[in-house]
Amino acid sequence: MGVPSLASPPPLFSIRRVISAALEEDLAYGDLTSTLLIPPTLLARADIIAKAHMIVAGVAVAREVFQSIDSTLELTTHAGDGSMVRPLTTILSMKGKAQSLLQGERIALNFLQRLSGISTLTHQFCEAVRDYPVALVDTRKTTPGLRALEKWAVRLGGGKNHRFSLHDGILIKDNHLMVMASQRMNITQTCLWARQHAPHGLQICVEVETIAQVRQALKGKADVLLLDNMTPRHVKQAIDIIQKQALVEVSGGMTLDNVRDMAEAGPDFISIGALTHSAPSMDLSMEIVPLRTKRRPQKRQR
Repeated sequence: MGVPSLASPPPLFSIRRVISAALEEDLAYGDLTSTLLIPPTLLARADIIAKAHMIVAGVAVAREVFQSIDSTLELTTHAGDGSMVRPLTTILSMKGKAQSLLQGERIALNFLQRLSGISTLTHQFCEAVRDYPVALVDTRKTTPGLRALEKWAVRLGGGKNHRFSLHDGILIKDNHLMVMASQRMNITQTCLWARQHAPHGLQICVEVETIAQVRQALKGKADVLLLDNMTPRHVKQAIDIIQKQALVEVSGGMTLDNVRDMAEAGPDFISIGALTHSAPSMDLSMEIVPLRTKRRPQKRQR
């Protein structure tokens, strides 16, 4: 068995769980319009088409949506996940019962539009800093229930994933430090305490906002310093002080207009919440055409 690619989708059971919730939301009581208007045996062909330049994400999910509704549908992928496509590119073709195609249309498009928006925005950010040795990472600012899919879309766009859950690493943020200060522990003491009691092998990352806090975190032997809401000038100053004693991550207010300036400052990572919380949905649509059926010749009356 091969090793999964970084761009591999989440496990199938995880995808199916999300789809099950979407199907319950949209089809728990059936499709009244299609049931009333369309014969259950009528066959059709449908194409999902991109209406803009984009990095495609969510084809594996869209396929599973239609398969969950009707396993007899014939599906053909024309542009797989991670593909860069132009407007009017056909992403996915389906053939089968018209009712089934219409029932899966909106659910499949919702996933494709959302995930392709994330992968496309991530790609744009990656292109903006392509001349610098910096990794762009996401955050936990994701849609409830869709984190695994949205982080997959980030990878398809060329980004990397930060923590998937609170159990994946130790990230001491400003609110943690505020609480620890009430226990009369400063940043240095907090980092040392975390180092002493953390599970083996886990890095200690601490969020800092000032140069003074940078010095305290270094005394606490933090592995990663998260420089929050610092200007590129202050980031450069902090990096000069850190001198590779720790990895440097920056965050706060990253946009396509300013991310290149921040990358030029020299951090190892730039974390961008906007990749998942502000990505615009991409424009895709489904076009359907009924298939003609041959009529049986009628017997002549004598």
